[in-house]
Amino acid sequence: MAKFKTNYSRKSGKGSDAIVKVGLFAAIVGGLFYIFNLFTGNNTPATSESSDDYVAEAYYLPTSTTGQIVNRRYYSLSYNEDHEQAEWVAYVLKKEQLDMPWEERIDEFLPDPSIKTGSATPDDYRNSGYDRGHLVPAADMAFNKEAMQETFYMSNISPQARNFNKGVWRELEELTRDWARKNKQLYVVSGPVLSETPKSTIGDNEVSVPVAYFKVLLDLTDPEVKAVAFVLPNEISYEPLFKFATSVDKVEALTQIDFFPN
Repeated sequence: MAKFKTNYSRKSGKGSDAIVKVGLFAAIVGGLFYIFNLFTGNNTPATSESSDDYVAEAYYLPTSTTGQIVNRRYYSLSYNEDHEQAEWVAYVLKKEQLDMPWEERIDEFLPDPSIKTGSATPDDYRNSGYDRGHLVPAADMAFNKEAMQETFYMSNISPQARNFNKGVWRELEELTRDWARKNKQLYVVSGPVLSETPKSTIGDNEVSVPVAYFKVLLDLTDPEVKAVAFVLPNEISYEPLFKFATSVDKVEALTQIDFFPN
């Protein structure tokens, strides 16, 4: 497979100039909605019945290349021991949950006792120069204290360039929540691109620093089952989000993961 390549020139900056403003997505949301409507799939839509248990949506789980799947109440993940992080996380993002009062965020990162081979630890990231980037955003699970706390397990964390985590990746997270509110619910799959040679490793556990991240969104309420995907390089970007939009098929080819096998 060809190496992942960026579609823009690198730029550098300091302070606030180095951070892509979260508000940027508002200016391009119209174009992204157009892109979202371009991609369709052939999966059967979920039923209209609501359930608090994530396992009700297990039909949509991607394939696992490792076989180490952890099912929590509100999301699932497939852990990759070789890279000491999840190869994907998957969950349903619902408008009704996003509209609930948010729990107070407590930044307590912990090793994940559910990982039988042992997860990365917070010490792996100390003085590494990389952020502890969430794959399932804490804000997506802020409706429930337990759900939010589970996003701080190290199995849900990946080394992200600081201005990527606080910039374009955060924009995409906010845009995803905006779409979930408008579409009632979305099925979200996010993860690092581990099929490409990592930039480097960090910590005693040699946590891989991915070259890029993906996010796949499936509209469960649309009769045609719309889907769109994004692949973003793990570095600062000043480009608008629509530049990184692509098809689910292309992300499957890149990651070697089948996102909706059923």
